[in-house]
Amino acid sequence: MKILKYEAQPGGLVLETSEGRMKLTPYSSRTIRIQYTMETAFGGQESIMIIRGPDPDLSYTTKEESYHLIFSTADITIRIDKQTGAFAYFDANGILFVQEPSRGGKTLVPIEVVKAVFDDNVKLETGQGADGLRVRADHIRREVDRKAYQTRLEFDWADGEALYGLGSHEEGMFNLRGQHQYLYQQNMKAVVPVLVSTGGYGIVVDSYSLMKFHDDAFGSYLSTDVDAEMDYYFVSGSELDDVVQGIRHLTGKAPMLPKWAYGYVQSKERYTSQDELIETVREYRARGLPLDCIVLDWKSWTGELWGQKTLDPERFPDPTKMMDELHRMNVRLMVSIWPIMNPDSDNHKEMARQNGLLANQATYDAFQEKARELYWNQANEGLFVHGIDAWWCDCTEPFEADWKGAVKPEPEERMLINTAEAKLYIDPQWINAYSLLHSRGIYEGQRRTSERKRVVNLTRSAFAGQHRYGTITWSGDISANWDTLRKQIPDGLNFCATGSPYWTLDIGGFFVRNKPDQWFWSGDYDEGIDDLGYRELYVRWFQYGTFLPMFRSHGTDTPREIWRFGEPGEPFYEALASFLSLRYRLLPYIYSLAFRIYKDDYTLMRALPFDFRHDPRTYDIGDQYMFGPALLVNPVTEPMYYGSGSKPIDGRSKARSVYLPNGSLWYDFWDGRAYEGGQVIEAEAPLARIPLYVRAGSILPMGGEIRHTEDVSSDSRLIVRIYAGQSGSFELYEDDGDSYDYEKGHYANTLLQWDEARRTFTIGERRGTHCGPITDREIVVQLFEPSVRSGSPSEPVVQSIRYTGIAAEVVF
Repeated sequence: MKILKYEAQPGGLVLETSEGRMKLTPYSSRTIRIQYTMETAFGGQESIMIIRGPDPDLSYTTKEESYHLIFSTADITIRIDKQTGAFAYFDANGILFVQEPSRGGKTLVPIEVVKAVFDDNVKLETGQGADGLRVRADHIRREVDRKAYQTRLEFDWADGEALYGLGSHEEGMFNLRGQHQYLYQQNMKAVVPVLVSTGGYGIVVDSYSLMKFHDDAFGSYLSTDVDAEMDYYFVSGSELDDVVQGIRHLTGKAPMLPKWAYGYVQSKERYTSQDELIETVREYRARGLPLDCIVLDWKSWTGELWGQKTLDPERFPDPTKMMDELHRMNVRLMVSIWPIMNPDSDNHKEMARQNGLLANQATYDAFQEKARELYWNQANEGLFVHGIDAWWCDCTEPFEADWKGAVKPEPEERMLINTAEAKLYIDPQWINAYSLLHSRGIYEGQRRTSERKRVVNLTRSAFAGQHRYGTITWSGDISANWDTLRKQIPDGLNFCATGSPYWTLDIGGFFVRNKPDQWFWSGDYDEGIDDLGYRELYVRWFQYGTFLPMFRSHGTDTPREIWRFGEPGEPFYEALASFLSLRYRLLPYIYSLAFRIYKDDYTLMRALPFDFRHDPRTYDIGDQYMFGPALLVNPVTEPMYYGSGSKPIDGRSKARSVYLPNGSLWYDFWDGRAYEGGQVIEAEAPLARIPLYVRAGSILPMGGEIRHTEDVSSDSRLIVRIYAGQSGSFELYEDDGDSYDYEKGHYANTLLQWDEARRTFTIGERRGTHCGPITDREIVVQLFEPSVRSGSPSEPVVQSIRYTGIAAEVVF
């Protein structure tokens, strides 16, 4: 591909080549959009992923050299080979980020786009699968709709460079170097077409078709299946946080979830009635166990009216009274809603009258704005008006074809089966976009209806930009075994590395039993909670879930409430109750970081290279992560006490290896021991705890023992842990917890600072317009100091102060 000529236009650099046209558009000094087409003009279709346009005041320079064109902003230089069109990306100091192969790295292959035609010969078959109602079409005619392109974008990645992202997939990959991945929406696959690199950059691909990632014997590239042109963004940053900030600059802010959404969410398949929901909450309250949300899963509708967004009047005779009772106990309700609807339901009939269905005549067409508006109106009139607090948008792929049979298809076969099914009903260029638009409809509809209740949408699929619609993605219907638990940790880290900050999973695994005739129903515990092996797995999963953006239990086959795993005084119950309490004690820390997600584009669940890019030993550690700036979380991912069938395990160590990243001193959260970074230690991990470490210089605000996020009567103390070794700061955030007034500046911040040299802790003046329920509180300051040489537990030095919002100092 030779560069024939170029033109530096006000909007960007346009290149005429021997094989089409390219355009480089600076969106910021750190973000460049690159388009490549073989048509006479660049595509003008509005992106549904990218919502930010280029900075009109941004300047760039172009310089021609003997063999290259040089395109530069203040922070990025792209060197373009005039003979091959190969790009090389450099930072402002001339250090190479990444480059394409010297022969050139961009390929467009013309294709014919084939679409399904639904005429009078089509037959629709309605059935019930393990994943709910399904309506499939047969005898479909196909015809060529238009011309488009398959695209391929190649890179020569550097030795030692690590790549993360692409969303949440079930294989447990962490560093994507040497791997390949198929990007299509499916149960247990949530697509986000974003890569981030330890080289200090990211790639955002603006495509909604099937995509593939390869860094293996077949090459190193990202490819797309159907596109009008190649369209991607190169985003640079000195750290991965800066790259994520650049991604969210393009794709939008992540709004705050309500405070209750950071508490505990109790779910199972399924609570069947109004009485069962209320009695379960009462049991939590009677036992003094914290709880903020309970979930009403599928089949809340009447009979077989799948997808109807009203509650069965026999089992839920008074939804408004039910919600009043739940709210009186300070618990919210999340309700499962589906995009597919039984043709006999009122919701379906109304949608059909407005031509708002996809071609299977059962799934609503989220690509139509009017259909999204009607879908919201149905959810509002049937559910939201009664006071329901949150949505569980299940099955948002929304088509699948391989959840059947005893043998799991091979990865490439699964890709072909599932994408072929999706392409029957959705344009092949858009098969990955359904969840993004479905989420948009829920968010925009609720915000039009009320500004007093923040949108919460737990959804099974994802896409770049979906985070701006108040979504939390969960990892799908996973199975209860130790291998799955291990794989979920890197899956979640890769999802959050893409700039999508809210991810969760089914604590304990969705499928607990094993059904040999269904490949996906592959748990290891046919006796469920009666199996001590499952109880141990559940406790370890629960401990891991304590440090996720949403703390949520769910699954089938066996109950999930805390008391199902024992009674007070028994080890499994006590372990669960202890970590449930810890999550609530950490809420001042977690909720303050939630504001940073919104304000600073922060990432809460952090792969280690986010904070330790200088330490290459962290690049391949996928079972440890930072939860905010302070906490190093190290889940236990193998059994130590029991195997399946309650079989005791003898002689197994009650410890796990932990790498403490270099460049910091680390404190054991449980006993205060201090350790130098840059070493692997064997960390104690009895059933009652997991290895948890705090970075020196951290300020960790914690609350007292509370029963829900609005509980100010039980224990209003603020406990501030300071971990000495270097200076540090933390900004404590408070607001009303559930409105969008924070967008208007109605909140309060208090700056907490530790000065290592002066041994002084400063509590800044409380600034902001939010007064909150507590304006006068006791702050207990606990100073932990290192005892590396002795290796003994460290008791903190404790001082208390009465804080009324006026700046104060504590000297140690």
